[in-house]
Amino acid sequence: MTTANAQRRIVVTGVGASPGFDLARSLQRLGHHVIVTDAQPLASGLLLPDTTPRVTPRADDPRYPAAMLELCRETHADALIVGIEPDLLPALRMRRTLATAGVRVWLPSANSVQACLDKASFQRVLAEHEVPTPRSWLPDQLDQVPTGLELVVKPRRGHGAQNVHFPTTPEQARVLCELVPEPLVQERLHGEEFTADCLVDRAGTASVVLRRRSLVKAGLAAVSVTFHDEQVAELVRRTLAVVGAAGLCCVQGFVTDRGSEPVVITEVNVRVAGGFALTEAAGADLVGQCVNGLFGLPVNHDRLAYRSGVFLTKYTETLAIGDVTTHRAFQEQA
Repeated sequence: MTTANAQRRIVVTGVGASPGFDLARSLQRLGHHVIVTDAQPLASGLLLPDTTPRVTPRADDPRYPAAMLELCRETHADALIVGIEPDLLPALRMRRTLATAGVRVWLPSANSVQACLDKASFQRVLAEHEVPTPRSWLPDQLDQVPTGLELVVKPRRGHGAQNVHFPTTPEQARVLCELVPEPLVQERLHGEEFTADCLVDRAGTASVVLRRRSLVKAGLAAVSVTFHDEQVAELVRRTLAVVGAAGLCCVQGFVTDRGSEPVVITEVNVRVAGGFALTEAAGADLVGQCVNGLFGLPVNHDRLAYRSGVFLTKYTETLAIGDVTTHRAFQEQA
């Protein structure tokens, strides 16, 4: 019989990045055994104590699906949670195969995932449903950009603030479009940036935890503070409904200090956010309720209430230094 407090064996991918690393630790605190995976043999999360570490091929490697399926079978995994964007589509394609092997995955539809991964598609979907989002142009549409508008050039399918640039002239934007992979040009927003940590249950009901991104480094909130604002929360819920979100996800946007829209949504990530530890510190049982939903149990939204004014500060530290040969031998023996 499935129970809320049963110990599970859960695979977490991409543990070299902050979301996956912190997710593995949160699952451990809840009493689950975590199989931590990454394509980088020296990834930080593979050193987490009391886990089962495994190195996998990259998600774009043709060997990835078979390797992940074999890993799940070998480790007797009960479920798989994706920690980074590149693993989303392979996991989505493998859902039925994994289910046959007894491995649960909780993700939205393929259309929802694609809309969130492609920023140009995301902007179109939100604009069609009148959800405020930055105006966007593809490189061949730059002649349509209003004069004097501040811009951002970024990859359509990028993540982690990689290859994001802020040109000061249209000419610079054109040059950057030659350098940035699959570029998208957007208007630059000003104001207070926020992240909403969200859990959408199987009936579509969403809990939303808001936190200000007071200091952002390399796309991650280095300093963050929780807050309540029903106008922001309601727009986040509308956004989740529009894109068909399901399970654990996060929404980013701005409370603006310029322009006609007081709140603007910039993106939805179909994974846990890098700063979700703050949400849990503020009282929301985010990962615990995600595990409930993952295993077909009711999500208790009362357990996702939170306190405002709780802060998080992150910094980079040296986790390990050692002989690479010894480290690789450890990974092979684990």
